[in-house]
Amino acid sequence: QVHLVESGGGLVQAGGSLRLSCAASGRTFATYGAGWFRQAPGKEREFEAAISRRGTAAYYADSVKGRFTISRDNAKNTVYLQMNSLKPEDTAIYSCTALQYDSITDFNNLYRRPDEYDYWGQGTQVTVSS
Repeated sequence: QVHLVESGGGLVQAGGSLRLSCAASGRTFATYGAGWFRQAPGKEREFEAAISRRGTAAYYADSVKGRFTISRDNAKNTVYLQMNSLKPEDTAIYSCTALQYDSITDFNNLYRRPDEYDYWGQGTQVTVSS
């Protein structure tokens, strides 16, 4: 069982930065890949970033590539999402999630699919004003 708690959301002006954190309980978190998804009002949940269990591979949606950076510290059971150059269209609830997988090939095939993830946090609101 993995319990995920996000923090770091808030209100920021366009062009600003935020750093989201996702604290995980459970000693096996290092065996899970992790991802960040977001959902804006009236829209479907969409993939933003994912990172392999050892942090050696990271993946991004085209809309955030070059602006967002995902990282993890397995010693602290924490995953981060550094968000720079924020835009009003980044406004959404951001959720952290964990996915257990066998091989990096499996992770490559699964990380964009929200239904494949095993655990989800409650989410943190990010609001970017223009």
